[in-house]
Amino acid sequence: MNNLPNLTQILLNTFQTLIDQFVSFMPRLVGALVILLIGWLVAKLVALVVRRVLSRVGFDKIGDKLNEIDIIKQLKTEIKLSEIVAVVLYYFILLVFITAATETLGVAAITSMVLSLVNFIPQLVAAAIMLQIGVLVADALKRAVISVCQSFNIASGRLLGMVVFFFFLIITVISALGQAGINTELLESSFNLLIGGVIFAFAVGYGIASRDVMANMLSSFYSKNKFREGQTIQIDDVKGSIMQIDNTSLTLKTGDSTTIFPLQALQSKKVEVFD
Repeated sequence: MNNLPNLTQILLNTFQTLIDQFVSFMPRLVGALVILLIGWLVAKLVALVVRRVLSRVGFDKIGDKLNEIDIIKQLKTEIKLSEIVAVVLYYFILLVFITAATETLGVAAITSMVLSLVNFIPQLVAAAIMLQIGVLVADALKRAVISVCQSFNIASGRLLGMVVFFFFLIITVISALGQAGINTELLESSFNLLIGGVIFAFAVGYGIASRDVMANMLSSFYSKNKFREGQTIQIDDVKGSIMQIDNTSLTLKTGDSTTIFPLQALQSKKVEVFD
């Protein structure tokens, strides 16, 4: 019976240890709370000052250019860069003080997690700047393509402009994600496959659509020395005088009317030359 442990003494020692740990932890907890309070006040003050300064120096004009982009208008949102910068700076300062507070508490796991967030914010800011510049460049390229197509009277200019816009935007997004430290190998592979498929489909479709044009151009190369303007010829049952020969067609003056033949007809049909 004398060998049995003294349960009362064990309980007293346990409670004493807990009380001692709590008493030693309280100053650290109070210090951490004070640091958090100071950090919150500093973050609010700095964010307020930065927001007002950027707003007064016209920093939001860049955001106004972004708001004019069609895709931003469709999102029905307004980008105000001064507020975005102020919010990012607020949380960055707050996280720095949270890191100091967790170090005061002595909780290594929380400190490591907060430090990783603090280190991630500069990468996120760089990615956001890259994305913003990319969107502006993509929109400028789209407008340039549309303007060029309009000057050449190309009906599908707006469609081509949107294709260029989204092509450059996707490249920018992938680059921004890589800058933020996100693995983009899968996205890059998928994008390359997509672009390759689109180019192949375009090449096949364009080749089929331009088959006759290429045939006419080749016929022009082989026939340009055999025929001349003013010459009288007969193609099948149509007889007339050659009015014009260009790279793809031949125009015959047949009485009171004119007949236009594709140049490949000179190779595939019976042609009689009278002079």
